[in-house]
Amino acid sequence: AQVMERRDRCFSASLKGWRYLCRLVFCILSGLLLCLHNGWREANTYNYWKSTANVTILVWKWPFGRSYSLKGNGNVCLDLYKIPNCTLVDQRSLFPSAHVVVFHNRELIQGSQQLPIELPRPQGQRWAWMSLESPAHNGNLKKFANIFNMTISYRRDADVTIPYGELLPLETESNLVEDSHINKTSLVCWVVSNYRNHHRRSQVYKELSATDPVKVYGRWNKMPLSSEDLLTTISRCYFYLAFENSLAKDYVTEKLWHNAYKGGAVPVVLGPPISDYKAVAPEHSFIHVDEFSSVRELGKYLQRLAEDRKRYEEYFNWKKHWKVKVRGDWRESLCKICLQYNSLPQHKVYSDLEAWDKKGYRP
Repeated sequence: AQVMERRDRCFSASLKGWRYLCRLVFCILSGLLLCLHNGWREANTYNYWKSTANVTILVWKWPFGRSYSLKGNGNVCLDLYKIPNCTLVDQRSLFPSAHVVVFHNRELIQGSQQLPIELPRPQGQRWAWMSLESPAHNGNLKKFANIFNMTISYRRDADVTIPYGELLPLETESNLVEDSHINKTSLVCWVVSNYRNHHRRSQVYKELSATDPVKVYGRWNKMPLSSEDLLTTISRCYFYLAFENSLAKDYVTEKLWHNAYKGGAVPVVLGPPISDYKAVAPEHSFIHVDEFSSVRELGKYLQRLAEDRKRYEEYFNWKKHWKVKVRGDWRESLCKICLQYNSLPQHKVYSDLEAWDKKGYRP
């Protein structure tokens, strides 16, 4: 009987211990779950605020001295470009409340604008360096070390990329493309104003014109074209020399997007490597100079292609699926900062802006 009694007491004590342990584990787990829930709620509240908070972009000085209207029915970014939670301003008095202050490089290099280093810089405010020029025309950037937090450029690896042109899918794809042979009167044409003998494009032009007729327009040839006549003139050419004045990474300008594609001529391109063109341009829509062993071989190819209607038309098949959008005015470019703002690193600083700008540049 005594043995049974001791066993019952031990069992009762063990049961009480297990109950206490279970209660302790339950309390700990409940506490952890409550903390996780509160943390998740706070994190989501922060992310929600971060994603919906209004971003103010201050243009310190408009590029090239041409200002744009920021007035209207409401916010210009929303009204014109459907970009919400984004305010674009140009009043310097709003400097203390601006999230991003944008400085255009041309005015900084020329000295017509100065960095406001004397002003107390608000914590978290980002300064953006903006340029759509190639490195050859950006000047000495070494003095801007450890100043800027963002880059705005045509470069695909910039914090905010502003391409000279881009592809947009057609709302309704079409199997019909207008006859690209209509009204073609010149084999090759080129519009150039800034002609320099040492440029590679000038050397290629000289070699090509020795075997192929090249119709040249522009200030250099004393045959300038008005903006109204530009595309009409190019449309009468089988091929257009979309030669860039600098050979730099991703530097693909309006010479391709506007002149050639909008003008309806097959672009013959010279600039960055062919891989850069393939990354942004429609497939089988251009001819790169570097694809040929010599300029003479390029010239022969152009002559044969112009005579082969079927093969020539294949360079326009992309128009069944895509349309080209050329870069708008500076307001649209600046409003696009807000689309990238929340995904950019908060504490990034360009310690060597000069080195970043010269990456992929071939003088």
